[in-house]
Amino acid sequence: MPTGVISVRPLTPDSVSALLTAARSLLDAFGSATHPGLLARVPDVAAALDDDLRHACRPADLFVLRGLPVDDAALGPTPLHWSRAGDAGSLYDVVLLLISTVMGTPIAWPGQQDGRFVHNIVPSPGHEEEQTGAGSSVLLSPHTEDAFHPGRAQLLVLGCLRNHDAIATTAASIRRARLDPADVETLSRPVLPILPDDAYAEAQAYGGAPPPVPTLWPAPDGPALRFDPAYTPLEEAPEEHRAAYRRLEDELSRVSVSVSLAPGEVLVIDNDLVVHGRVPFRARYDGTDRWLKRASVRAGHRARPPAERSEHGYGQAVVEAFA
Repeated sequence: MPTGVISVRPLTPDSVSALLTAARSLLDAFGSATHPGLLARVPDVAAALDDDLRHACRPADLFVLRGLPVDDAALGPTPLHWSRAGDAGSLYDVVLLLISTVMGTPIAWPGQQDGRFVHNIVPSPGHEEEQTGAGSSVLLSPHTEDAFHPGRAQLLVLGCLRNHDAIATTAASIRRARLDPADVETLSRPVLPILPDDAYAEAQAYGGAPPPVPTLWPAPDGPALRFDPAYTPLEEAPEEHRAAYRRLEDELSRVSVSVSLAPGEVLVIDNDLVVHGRVPFRARYDGTDRWLKRASVRAGHRARPPAERSEHGYGQAVVEAFA
């Protein structure tokens, strides 16, 4: 159940029925959510979905779509690792693809979860302390998704299949933060790089010099941010920059909200405005742990700084679903 200042948008029964019918039809036709033929059909199917769904998906910093049914027993056990998920929960892979396509274009990374456009986010044995979706026992620090890369998603879509323990996602919008103009100026300078996270082993081995990037940048509709403290070598910055960065962290903490998604709820995050994380929890690995589906979406509603075009992206390329 979302708490704090966040918009909850119930889907109409007709929208839910249309989404599920379309997803089942695509799966019946192609057999798997990863089939290239299914992916090719998604834009036309999404274009035929109703205006109520489009209105529910209108842009905002952060919102929750509510109303999708999830049969917990029919899902089967939560996988112990994304690579063991197979086609489990594939109906919701297609539902997330359709919702994502209503808002933009799904993207994928060849080196992450076998290049899938919908990821399984589950706690995994041996990864408990990682700053990735497979972690559990440590706080997942608030961050911009894939902050290291200029091709990162504009929108992040998280669909909940199982969350018996009401484990919260945290979210904080830069638009609710109060920052001193001097700190904004300091953090708008490209001083430090953001390094690839642990989900990108190939990127971490890239030999090019890490490009410094601004933490804050001006967008036509207000300030935006690119933020990942766990992978930012803050100790290399001048004291003035470190102090401003810490004040930004404190302010994002102050305005943070908790979102404990229930099965069938879909959280949509504007990745240029909102940092997200997750509270620590103890994974049981008994088939009942938290299970989310995640899609990354390219949406053209906000231009990014032109300097990002010259970044090497640590050798990582983004794949668009319908290119």
